[in-house]
Amino acid sequence: MIRGPASSPVTTIFESTSRRAQARGAINLGQGFPDFPEPAELLEAAASAVRGRSNQYPAMRGLPALREAIAAYYRRTQGLAIADDEIVVTSGGTEALAAAFLALLEPGDEVILVQPLYDSYLPMVELAGATARLVDLQPPGWTLPIDALEAAISPRTRLIVLNTPHNPTGTALDSGTLEAIGALCERHDLLLLCDEVWEATLLDGAPHVSPLHVASLRNRTVKIGSAGKIFALTGWKVGWAVAAPALANAIAARHQFLTFTTAPSLQWAVADGLALSETWHDAHRARFSAARDHLTAGLGAAGYRVLPARGTWFVTVDLAASGLPPDDVVIAERMIDEAGVAAIPVSAFYAERAQKNYLRFCFAKESGVLDTAIERLSDFRGRIA
Repeated sequence: MIRGPASSPVTTIFESTSRRAQARGAINLGQGFPDFPEPAELLEAAASAVRGRSNQYPAMRGLPALREAIAAYYRRTQGLAIADDEIVVTSGGTEALAAAFLALLEPGDEVILVQPLYDSYLPMVELAGATARLVDLQPPGWTLPIDALEAAISPRTRLIVLNTPHNPTGTALDSGTLEAIGALCERHDLLLLCDEVWEATLLDGAPHVSPLHVASLRNRTVKIGSAGKIFALTGWKVGWAVAAPALANAIAARHQFLTFTTAPSLQWAVADGLALSETWHDAHRARFSAARDHLTAGLGAAGYRVLPARGTWFVTVDLAASGLPPDDVVIAERMIDEAGVAAIPVSAFYAERAQKNYLRFCFAKESGVLDTAIERLSDFRGRIA
C-alpha cells in the first residue's frame, strides 16, 4: 500500500521484493531493471566525456548540447516543436516530477492522481502541502473513465497527473482521451503533469501520443522524460521536464535547489544517444518487444491470462482468469517461496480501493532467464490452481 510521507515504509515494495528474491535465490521479475547487455555506444560516449570533457558544474538547466538533442529527438520521433527555454534537464524523471510538484502546487491545492500509480506521486503531492483525489483505471482494459475524472474536480483542483505509457499496466492513452482531458483542463483552468518516461518503449509500432500534441494542452502540460528508460540505463538518472516557458522557468527555480545539476559526462552521452539513427533505436526497442512476446507466450502456454501490454517493460497477469486466488500479495509471496520467481502485486500501486487480482512481471530479461521463470511458474500454477 502506498503511504504518505509521515507513514512511509522504510523500503518500497520494489526494494523489499528484490531483497526477498535475493535471499531466496529467486528470479527477480519484480523490479524493473533489464539484464540485457548495455548499449556500448552510450557507455563509450560517457567514458569519453569523463576523460575528454569538463567534469565541473554544467549549466543548471542542462548542457546546451543535451537540450538541443532533446528538442531534435522529439521533433524527429514525435513531431513536436520544442524550444530551448522549454526544457529543464534533471537528475532522473523522479526529480523532474518532484520539481514540477513543488513548482505547480501550493498548500491546500488538490491534485487528481490515477490509480494504479507510480509510488512517488502521492508522497510528493503531500510534501508540497497538497491533497490527492484518486480516480481508478477500469480493469481489465485499464481504461480511464473521463466522467470519474471530471467528478473528482473541485474548486481547489490545480493539477491532473497522468502516466502514459502506463506503469504497471502497459497501456497508453489515445488522442481522443487526451482531447477529452484537454477540454476538462480548459473548462476548469487546470494544469496537467504527464509522466511519459516510457514513451520510447511502445512495442507495437505505433507512435507515442503526448498531451503536447493536443492544442488545448500545449501550454498547460509538463511532459516528463527519462534517458534511463529510453536507453535501459536506469542507474544513470538523467531526465527532463518539457513545458511552456513560464512553467519550465518555475520548475527550473525548484530544480536548482534540489539537485542543481546532473553529471556532465552522462548528459553528453545522452545527447549522443538521442542523436543515434532510428535504425539503432528500433533495434534497441526490438529486444524488449521480443522479450515481451516470449514471456507472454510462455505464461499463456502455462495457463496464465496475460493482459495486453503496448509499452513499458511489464506485463500483467489476471489471477482469477488464470485459475488462481485473487489475492496478489499472497500469491506474490508464495511465488517467491515456492516457485523461486518474484513479481510485484499491483495492489502496491494503489493508495486505496486496491485491485488485488493482478501481478506485474518484468520481461526485460535474457531468454534463458525467462525460460527458467516460465518453467517454474508453470509448475507453480499446476500445483495450486
